[in-house]
Amino acid sequence: MTTAPLDKTNALETMPMGKSKLSHTAVFWIAFSVVIAVLIAAPLVLPEFWRRFLTEVLIWGLLAMSSDLLIGYTGMISFGHSAFFGLGMYGAAGALLVASPPNLWLAVLFGLAGAAGAALFVAFFSIRLRDIYFAITTLIFSQIFYVIIFTWTAVTGGENGLIFTRPHLSIPFLYDARFTTTTMHWFVLAAVTASYLILRRVTQSPFGMVLQSIRENEARTRAIGYAVERYKMVAVMLSGLFAGLAGVLYAIQNQFAAPDFVYFLTSGDTVIYNVMGGIGTLVGPIVGAGFFQLARELLSRLFGDQFPYLIPLGIVFIVMIIFLPQGLLGFARRWLNR
Repeated sequence: MTTAPLDKTNALETMPMGKSKLSHTAVFWIAFSVVIAVLIAAPLVLPEFWRRFLTEVLIWGLLAMSSDLLIGYTGMISFGHSAFFGLGMYGAAGALLVASPPNLWLAVLFGLAGAAGAALFVAFFSIRLRDIYFAITTLIFSQIFYVIIFTWTAVTGGENGLIFTRPHLSIPFLYDARFTTTTMHWFVLAAVTASYLILRRVTQSPFGMVLQSIRENEARTRAIGYAVERYKMVAVMLSGLFAGLAGVLYAIQNQFAAPDFVYFLTSGDTVIYNVMGGIGTLVGPIVGAGFFQLARELLSRLFGDQFPYLIPLGIVFIVMIIFLPQGLLGFARRWLNR
């Protein structure tokens, strides 16, 4: 009796391939760990200017990521994030000027409270509106807050803003020291990383699925029994809260709060960060913020600090809109999956 020889090719074809490849989750956490490790090490090798630059990119990335919760996941374009960002700045500044000695965590608390209060106020009047009407309403509210801050000189300092002393980086009973550019970077990185993980969990939760359902078809979401207005209100408040945190970090980083950051141009930049990086990705807005800030810095050095550098920057943005409609992250994903 003879036995047929083993066909090695067929045997290999019948072997399960799942074990030989890393899962999507494993790839994500490996890439996430590598990026965080690089960002932790970056201030140890970068010169002073670029160290501060990278820290500010992370802060702008957090602001852009907060707006992505509305733009990318709920389908609500907001031009009110400058108000949330600015009130986070002024809340932190007020706490640092009143408290003696200045307390870091009190500044964070006051900044978040100011941004959350503004977000609740804006959401109450705007969540029943859709599309361009919602965007215009948030723009109007941001301008109202801007005018109040600009004209209430006795409290906000008006056009000159508020200048204060940076608080110590303190952990009760464990650590207390002055911020350096390196420890400031690490503190901002920790806040942005925690914010990303929280927002990622939110968007992947049942709550996040409902937000995406609202984005795709609000009428049908309401028809199957979901309280759409409540979900939208929570989304606006969460988005405003993280935008306020970005404002707190920016104020502490630069030791001032100014009304210019409450102006609607800040909201416009935030939308640009989302479009450049990739809407509905959370990571994309951070990439977009980094690309935009780096391009602006390099072009301003090449063409000067006045308005001419905005022309090539605008051309770059138009080219990206035409040829990379899904943003830098979307392009990278398509290129890697070829």
